[in-house]
Amino acid sequence: MGENTLPEQIAMQLRRQILHGTLRPGATIKERDNAADLGVSRTPMREAIRILAKEGLVELRPARSPVVASPTLKDVTDAITVIVALEELSGKLAVEHATREEISEIRSIHERMQQGYDQFDHVERFEVDMEFHMAIARASHNVALAETHAAYLRRMWRARFLSARTRRNRERVVRQHGDIVRGLEERDTDLVAVSIHAHLGHLLDSIKVAFADAPDDARPAEENETIPEAADAK
Repeated sequence: MGENTLPEQIAMQLRRQILHGTLRPGATIKERDNAADLGVSRTPMREAIRILAKEGLVELRPARSPVVASPTLKDVTDAITVIVALEELSGKLAVEHATREEISEIRSIHERMQQGYDQFDHVERFEVDMEFHMAIARASHNVALAETHAAYLRRMWRARFLSARTRRNRERVVRQHGDIVRGLEERDTDLVAVSIHAHLGHLLDSIKVAFADAPDDARPAEENETIPEAADAK
């Protein structure tokens, strides 16, 4: 679990449940039941839920149990547009400011993906991919950019995970990540920009495909769709 606090560890477990679809959009998160399932008290569970609420993955409701967020397609595509812009800016600034150690760390993450791609399950592969992109944002040496990128990335985890499963293949991901790393090592702004654009270029289209293909109870809500109030009584 590393140096993460207990609430952060619980938040990560809940994120994975959201990714796997164990906790679906609109699902109620009952503090007592979930705390018992994880073998923790309600206090760190409550703090973990607040972490996820700040990230936009969970919606808090007065006097009622929180629910897994159910963003509309418009919500997701708006956020993805921001993420793409942030990642392109992160790459540019990382070329200018990243240390050798930071670029070495980014290469190590890339090599871990390359070596373990076929052994990882979908969630493990996705988490390493997100780690790669967040490391580039941190290497920009722009704290505001890195924090904003991380916040948007976590908010879109479920949608981006669904998108990744519809379009991902080993050869393309490894090649594109490798091109980004090479651009950083060579301090080649153009190569990094082109590689990031290629890597994320079809993300919006993939998100739309993911919305269309996912079962009704496993995808975020469509525009104006609401979650039945009865769900809270389960």
